Amino acid sequence: MPDAIETDAISRRFGNQQAVDAVSMTVPAQSVYGFLGRNGAGKTTTLKMLLGLLRADSGSARVAGIDVATDRLAAARKIGALLEAQGFYRYLSGRDNLEITRRLLGCPASETARVLAVTDMTAHARRRVADYSLGMCQRLGLARVMLGAPAILILDEPTNGLDPEGIASVRTLLRELPDRTGVTMLVSSHLLGEVEQVATHVGILNHGRLVQEGDLASLRAGLATEIRCETDDPARAAQVAAAHGFTVKQDDEVVVAVLAPGEAPRPAAAALNRALCLAGLGVHHLAPRTRSLQHLYQQASAAGATDLETR
Repeated sequence: MPDAIETDAISRRFGNQQAVDAVSMTVPAQSVYGFLGRNGAGKTTTLKMLLGLLRADSGSARVAGIDVATDRLAAARKIGALLEAQGFYRYLSGRDNLEITRRLLGCPASETARVLAVTDMTAHARRRVADYSLGMCQRLGLARVMLGAPAILILDEPTNGLDPEGIASVRTLLRELPDRTGVTMLVSSHLLGEVEQVATHVGILNHGRLVQEGDLASLRAGLATEIRCETDDPARAAQVAAAHGFTVKQDDEVVVAVLAPGEAPRPAAAALNRALCLAGLGVHHLAPRTRSLQHLYQQASAAGATDLETR
């Protein structure tokens, strides 16, 4: 199956600022691609180039096999995008708001009912948008960008401003949509914990450069596992762990043994526990912890920053 989005060294400068610097990214079809980076990293500029709202200074981008620079309108028809405020008519119902967009797009009448059902908004369709919660507004926004069944959805901070219940609701929807509809999603966010729960792939942008990309499960598998240990003598515990071949660091009163990438955590934890006990130390707590997307992001961003500083 062809990739949904491909870019080849796209760049964009605003005056003296290099907003996007030779970004080559690949978004597989039917994936949920988490596009990560701090504010100002270049995420929104990249999305706007994919949508044809900004022209790249150099490089190229293809959406569903269509070159964006060559045929911007054809590429845009393959995408549903939710970038900023939804701009609903607040005193019209959710259904009426969707009907306006459906007619402008020339979609069949059945589309409104379809997208309401997909986003679980059918029961609320006749209520005024003014009476919707933020989470419901976000779901209605997703319904609107799905009109016409675009192959790709581009969502910029889809849970921004939502309360915990709204975040959980939208998170569940994003996780299920590829299986339910076959759509590919590019989700731009700075909320790493949320992205980690929905994404199948990630790309990390730092100072306009793509510093890490790949299948999330594979990237996480390459991260080291930590064994966090609390004892009655942390300094002695660190010495014992180091003497038995563990890479050791300390986090306040907690001794952290860092395993090699791919090393099985359970046997290592058992070996560490046995060594500490034989040394006469009282072990209060010992547990392995797989490093998260947060660690991957910090590692990739630090490497990217170093690269930039030494260019």
